[in-house]
Amino acid sequence: MSLNAAASAERVHIGFFGMRNAGKSSVVNAFTNQKLSLVSAVKGTTTDPVTKAMELLPLGPVVIIDTPGIDDEGELGEMRVKRAKQTLNKTDVAVLVVDAAVGLRENDRTLLDAFRAKSIPYIMVYNKADLLPVVPPAGEHEIYVSALNGDGMFELKERVARLMQSIKTDKTLLGDLVAAGDVVVLVTPIDESAPKGRMILPQQNTIRDVLDHGAINVVVKETELEQALAALKRPPRLVVTDSQAFGKIKDLIPTDVPLTSFSILFARYKGELQLTADGAFAINELRDGDTVLIAEACTHHRQCNDIGTVKLPGLLTARTGKKLNFAFTSGTEFPDDLSPYALVVHCGGCMINEREMKARLQSARDAGVPVTNYGILLAHLNGILQRALEPVLPKTEG
Repeated sequence: MSLNAAASAERVHIGFFGMRNAGKSSVVNAFTNQKLSLVSAVKGTTTDPVTKAMELLPLGPVVIIDTPGIDDEGELGEMRVKRAKQTLNKTDVAVLVVDAAVGLRENDRTLLDAFRAKSIPYIMVYNKADLLPVVPPAGEHEIYVSALNGDGMFELKERVARLMQSIKTDKTLLGDLVAAGDVVVLVTPIDESAPKGRMILPQQNTIRDVLDHGAINVVVKETELEQALAALKRPPRLVVTDSQAFGKIKDLIPTDVPLTSFSILFARYKGELQLTADGAFAINELRDGDTVLIAEACTHHRQCNDIGTVKLPGLLTARTGKKLNFAFTSGTEFPDDLSPYALVVHCGGCMINEREMKARLQSARDAGVPVTNYGILLAHLNGILQRALEPVLPKTEG
């Protein structure tokens, strides 16, 4: 998908970190050439991460994140520091802003350790270089700038752009599964939860990816699927469905036509397919009193028959026959401690970037808690998990 019109989840996330009064917000404003963040001589002016999706030359579409000072104090300060650290889970490129007149301090070194531990490409920006009598030579990961007069900002953008290039991949939702001229049928139910007048993001992204690879989209509701298939001169190369329609359409698709779901494509695209596929089988081990966490990355308005809070709990209860408890999170909320849960069921993650999705999966792995996603679980509950995974699994020789 072209990044010229990329959704926030598809943009490189650039996080600015540092101690209070190092000039993070001033650097962010000079870097973006906008008054994106409030600037003040008072310590702790930035109280929450400030996030802005924007086009920034020569970087292209990015998300800029200005975080609270890592040395904030008091009860509220500790909460702000926690949010700043949580931002690391979605940061693709980190910018550590240091007061050049003071130099690196312990909190700065702690951040550097965190960047390295999470394999985040980073650069140290020594701000307020205009206050130094002599600007020392910069190291490999260093640059001296002045947010006040703009010195070094062009070079900083160039350095960040190079770091962005180092993390870019040629990953695609389904471009490696189809060839130019192939027909791809996308089954997109329009029900009470569908946004009026538009399509949800996974459908939009998949349509665009099909177009980008020269294939042909046939977009149809599940109620017209049989007619659409009959109208085609040749079988489709692939059928991708909303996971909730698996039960209605699985018998309409010939077994020799590959079938998968939008959610499973996203599990491969920005998650860990094998981990979440294995997690689906954990429903067989659920016991009375277990708690299942159902996590969504978006904050949509809940409908009366909502997939996360109504349908999935009902299906899991019916399938297992157990008295289960359910917990729910949405948007940026995600527990630091997953040990209270017997299973995590996550949405496809279209609203968060790959790094944040993988950080959530790693949290489950670290806690020893099985994790799956909506589409994989629904395929399993419909008895077609292997079939739904077959089109996206790596092909082996022989």
